[in-house]
Amino acid sequence: MKSDIEIAKATKIQNIFDIAEKAGLQKDEVIPWGNYKAKISPAALERIKNNKNGKLILVTTINPTPRGEGKTTVTIGLAQALAKLGKKTMLGIREPSLGPIMGMKGGATGGGYSQVIPMEDINLHFTGDMHAITSAHNLLASLLDNHIHHGDAFHIDQRYIVWSRVLDISDRALRNVVVGLGGPKDGVPHSDTFAITPASEIMAILCLSKDLNDLKERLSKIIVAYTYDNKPITAKDLKGVGAMTVLLKDAIKPNLVQTIEGVPALIHGGPFANIAHGTSSLIAANMGLKLADYFVTEAGFGSELGAEKFFDIVCRTGDLKPDAAVMVVSIRALKRNGNGNDLESVRAGLSNLDKHLENISFFGVPAIVGINHFTEDKDEEIEIVENYCKSKNIPVAVLDVWQQGGEGGIELAGKLVNLIHNEPSNFHYLYDINKPIKEKIDAIAKKLYGADRVVYTVEAEKDIELCKEQGLDKLPICVAKTQYSLSDDSGLLGRPKGFKITVRKIKFSAGAGFLVPMTGKITTMPGLPAKPTSEKIDIDSKENISGLY
Repeated sequence: MKSDIEIAKATKIQNIFDIAEKAGLQKDEVIPWGNYKAKISPAALERIKNNKNGKLILVTTINPTPRGEGKTTVTIGLAQALAKLGKKTMLGIREPSLGPIMGMKGGATGGGYSQVIPMEDINLHFTGDMHAITSAHNLLASLLDNHIHHGDAFHIDQRYIVWSRVLDISDRALRNVVVGLGGPKDGVPHSDTFAITPASEIMAILCLSKDLNDLKERLSKIIVAYTYDNKPITAKDLKGVGAMTVLLKDAIKPNLVQTIEGVPALIHGGPFANIAHGTSSLIAANMGLKLADYFVTEAGFGSELGAEKFFDIVCRTGDLKPDAAVMVVSIRALKRNGNGNDLESVRAGLSNLDKHLENISFFGVPAIVGINHFTEDKDEEIEIVENYCKSKNIPVAVLDVWQQGGEGGIELAGKLVNLIHNEPSNFHYLYDINKPIKEKIDAIAKKLYGADRVVYTVEAEKDIELCKEQGLDKLPICVAKTQYSLSDDSGLLGRPKGFKITVRKIKFSAGAGFLVPMTGKITTMPGLPAKPTSEKIDIDSKENISGLY
């Protein structure tokens, strides 16, 4: 079979205005970025705001392998399958980050015959949103250091500067740095950190803002540092909000592209789910729900990360009600969670699937299992999963949208439509945001992860007290945790028991509107693997790119 990039290049791509018309957008609402990409004007959402919402479908998965389980590919393939059934469908996914693209996972535009295109553009610089977010974030960091350099009127305690710098490349050497070295003209020396752009609070703010005014209001609340008497210093205090908003004026507009089969796709925002909230923008979701009868979106990593944050943060912020969840399962992920490579490990790995299905049930959302078929899968392995689902009375379908496109997802799409119409969603949140911080963290850790208890370092305890003093304790929780385990230890696979979750510290994302407990060894700046994908990426004299997948 051809590579992803070969398939994408061989596809006859439609003009973006034709895709916009198919989606229900008017020509003057489309801001073209070349012939095959576009931004959508805020005027479109204003025009359609009274339309009835379509059905909201969330695609999630179990604890994955490092290569991923094809969740984005399934999201795209499912949307194509629904379109083949005659349903007016759109999908919403996140923008790729150059960190994973140049690191381990490669591109994030799906694969095979279930891709969004033009895949090279989307995987690389796309419409510049990542760069705008990076620039806005680093402008604020620069304004903070500039304020300190020119006299520090706020008397900032440099030990409590909490605003890092960001870069959209994985680079472990930048996790802890010292800035301001060189002499009096080069700034005031202090320790600093770098995070990857998808972990930026500005990324979260962009993805949770309802419009430009909301964006501006949220930016003003960003806490960058504290004074010696624990007074927070914000972006508003540093007079950075206007300039930051200007840098983000185009980035807040959703991006419109198409799948290989011509289904309209909104790609907007790109927070990771292990260190941020892990879903595409609320604006894109609202637009897709108003334009389509079925809107398919995905949340990063497993149900305990992206799905939980989508339900408890995004849906709460945007007053959304999911109609169904698709649980993507791969045989290789089951084997990993079963600690082996045989039929017994597939059976053992079902304990992980069982927990993730239980997690979805906690939110009252109907679920269906989609077995993402890989070429190495054996019939008897797939039969084990099918029999498990039948024993639990959970609908299940095998799909091969990578090799067959939408046609390979017809069974899943048909059963999903049937599920939505016969089992209404009884969606509700996992916790009450007005509960104390530790009770909210307990709800997530004990119910969704299966932890026995949560322990807090001295630093985390101090953070909780400061949070109460600042009046931020009623915000929802966005746990930063490894994606490879239900626990905060990436080596505990399957459905571990008797473990504890350790909260090292709690970050305050006052602008985004959530608190971030940092657990285990999770870091907001990934490192590259021993053999990064970038080693295989190249371009020839005719600008033909290879190695991007």
